[in-house]
Amino acid sequence: MANASAFTRRRLLGGALGAAALGTLAACGSNSGTGSQTGGGGGGSASSVALSQWYHQYGEAGTQEAAKKYAAAYTDAKVTIQWIPGDYDAKLTSGLSSGSGPDAFEGHLSRSLVASGQIVALDDLIADVKDDYDPSDLVSSSIDGKLYALPMIIDPQMIYFSKEALSAKGITAIATVDDLISAAAELTSGDVKGLFAGNTANVDLGGMQGPAIFSTGGTFLTEDKKVGFDVAKVSDVLVKLRTLAQSKSLLLGNDTDWWDPTALNDGLCAMQWQGMWAVPGMAEVLGDDGIGAFPFPAANATDGKPAVVKGGWQAFVNAKSAHVDEAKAFTKWLWVDNLEDQEDWCLNYGFHIPPRKSLAAKAEKLQSGVAAESVKLNTDHGIANSPEWTPAMQTALSDAVTRIIGKNADPEKELNAAVKKINSELAKIG
Repeated sequence: MANASAFTRRRLLGGALGAAALGTLAACGSNSGTGSQTGGGGGGSASSVALSQWYHQYGEAGTQEAAKKYAAAYTDAKVTIQWIPGDYDAKLTSGLSSGSGPDAFEGHLSRSLVASGQIVALDDLIADVKDDYDPSDLVSSSIDGKLYALPMIIDPQMIYFSKEALSAKGITAIATVDDLISAAAELTSGDVKGLFAGNTANVDLGGMQGPAIFSTGGTFLTEDKKVGFDVAKVSDVLVKLRTLAQSKSLLLGNDTDWWDPTALNDGLCAMQWQGMWAVPGMAEVLGDDGIGAFPFPAANATDGKPAVVKGGWQAFVNAKSAHVDEAKAFTKWLWVDNLEDQEDWCLNYGFHIPPRKSLAAKAEKLQSGVAAESVKLNTDHGIANSPEWTPAMQTALSDAVTRIIGKNADPEKELNAAVKKINSELAKIG
């Protein structure tokens, strides 16, 4: 795996949960999922058109070189890659608003990008292969029924664990939050903690903040742009998780945070909230047959639901580019038609699920072991974020959870106040 500092990108909670956190073309392929299998671009000689494409700094070794390789293979324009370290979102926002931004870029869809006229609709790019995408991925890539983003990678997040550690304690199933709390306590011994969910999980739940809501059967927002969770149910599960946060069962103050697998690999914890991207790194140390996975458990045994966070990254075209049509053509070539490079991007530098269903179904590295298990859990329990969920909404919720978990504040009072702020934001959308 790559160095830990490079994994700051994993704040995505998936484009998601944390997000808060951005011309007519010839069709290629069909609804059966076929498409160009090669890395060749467009055919013909290299064009004089120059395009820039921006990526955040991925943590996996080899990703920057791969991005440059794809760009170099495209012959219908000269594509220059910009690898952006540090606060990618801030630099992207600044670049787009100042007119110095990229022609094509990755990010996470938000209504603000559409309202400000900074991105173009991309429905035509997938018109002939739309059925080869999971409908929920297209919903999370759309605003007002128009597709403004192309799914690039699907990053499911769940709880991974050491099979040896759980087996030694006779723990065979963790179905509810109560089960998780009990297991974490039982697995805590000496220098080994039961669970790692982030270095600040005792204050803000770390990576488990969104799953706490999903475990009640709720979502952040409904499809008709209303608050998607029941305050009383979420309050109940947060009270339970506050008990976990105040226990001695959580690993805290680790050298790396939850998105890096080092803690589990080094035996500092028995279970870790983690993304599928880390499966190769975990398998290298613990063995593919030494790792197990399960979704965040249901809030209770009656009406709760297990949950997997369905994160990922999306591709965009800058509406203010001087070469919108050419940028769309390149984006279609790379993220729709070019299955060979999509598989390389998703599976040779960490593990991610390819958005094209036909490609994911045949990807050899996803057919066995914990990778296959992760794919199934994502299919069965994955929850994608709404692009209508804004940074202000996320701040309102996060601040409430932090006061509930870290300061013993009244859950219903805090959540009701957060819902009021969220509804105020929703009213601005209309």
